[in-house]
Amino acid sequence: MQLLVAGETLRLLPEKAIYWERCSTLLVADTHWGKAASFRAASIPIPQGTTQADLERLSHVIERTHATRLIVLGDLLHSREGRSAATFEKVTQWRRRHENLRIELIQGNHDLQAGLPLADWKIVIARPPVIELPFVWQHEPQPHAEGFVLAGHIHPSIVLKGLARQTLRLPCFHLQQSQLTLPAFSSFAGGYNIKPGRGDRIFPVADTGVVEIPCQ
Repeated sequence: MQLLVAGETLRLLPEKAIYWERCSTLLVADTHWGKAASFRAASIPIPQGTTQADLERLSHVIERTHATRLIVLGDLLHSREGRSAATFEKVTQWRRRHENLRIELIQGNHDLQAGLPLADWKIVIARPPVIELPFVWQHEPQPHAEGFVLAGHIHPSIVLKGLARQTLRLPCFHLQQSQLTLPAFSSFAGGYNIKPGRGDRIFPVADTGVVEIPCQ
């Protein structure tokens, strides 16, 4: 799904990412690496493998788009409790697979308490907002006077209603007048059911791709 915003063409991808082709840049938000490990550290029985699956999905979209740069719009790591040796080893191996990829982290609220990523991951860290006109990279979706905002944080989702009171909840991209909010990249993240306002556009992420639905 292609979208024209601020004079630039962005591709909304079913991997819950955005590709800015002109700058060979991939954007994701809310990876929350180590979240399952955080729950297990609190003696909550959570299946293993979620971080590995997300890393494989990220590899797939990097290789498919041939992106040379990755921007994470906050919440790279979930918490200090999730800083397990197993999680760090998986990410380290993944980073070696993409050693020529430039990675930039726009810090989010979880990053501030989870601690810094390993130096071996070679991630450039910045506090928001980061202005790269016509865009402004942020974690929290708030309008900015300097440009069009791309952000994450709230894990937007939309509830679709069908016949016989059927409902389906899907992660979505939420486009507003001066900002675009990405769904959480993490497969182990909850979602916030948004209520579109006048003029908003909603792009749910389905198995077959990204689609736009009419806003009532």
